[in-house]
Amino acid sequence: MITLLTVQNTLTVTRVEVLDPGLVLEQLRAVLADIPPGAAKTGALGSADLVAAIAREAEGFGFPLVVDPVMISKHGAPLVAEEARVAVRDLLVPRAFLLTPNLHEAEALTGFAVNSKESMRRAARVLRGLGATAVLVKGGHLEGAACDILLDEAGEFHEFESERIDTPHTHGTGCTYSAAITAELAKGTGLVEAVRRGKDFITRAIRTNPGLGGGSGPVNHFTAPIRS
Repeated sequence: MITLLTVQNTLTVTRVEVLDPGLVLEQLRAVLADIPPGAAKTGALGSADLVAAIAREAEGFGFPLVVDPVMISKHGAPLVAEEARVAVRDLLVPRAFLLTPNLHEAEALTGFAVNSKESMRRAARVLRGLGATAVLVKGGHLEGAACDILLDEAGEFHEFESERIDTPHTHGTGCTYSAAITAELAKGTGLVEAVRRGKDFITRAIRTNPGLGGGSGPVNHFTAPIRS
């Protein structure tokens, strides 16, 4: 589903237009009526009204919902209004089977600094306490290796670490990562293994990026299939 339109390239975002919630719901219902998914994910939703509409619709989902609380573009442009951030926290997080914030999004949702493994674990506990079944805090902005921390549905922590790849071409990293996890969940893969495979996929997608544009170009969405 298309929820908002952006005018952007690898250098900047110059405009963001959020679609009418009614139009987004029509898209969603059309897909659900014909090709019910095994799992689904959200991305940038833009407005509080749209967040509320999706949250209401998600009450009837019979499949896992991955909530990627996209709030800021790769270029630093805001993709949600303040009231939408609150709506994500209060209305959509409780509908999430898996919530996948990066460090900045975890800070925005919890209200405290998230800049270490210890604070990532604390954020995961707080966000799970808001109703998410499981939480994956992505630590791509930490110093050193890229470490993500999962608090699973049983309340157990798991760490997923990969080498840091020196490249500016990381546009879409978080969205691609959560989409890969969602695809694995739709196949029936367990959560911990789904995250492991998603981590493997996004690491290879960054490493083999096509180097497009003069700014932050996209990762390689056509990298080799996720290893079983």
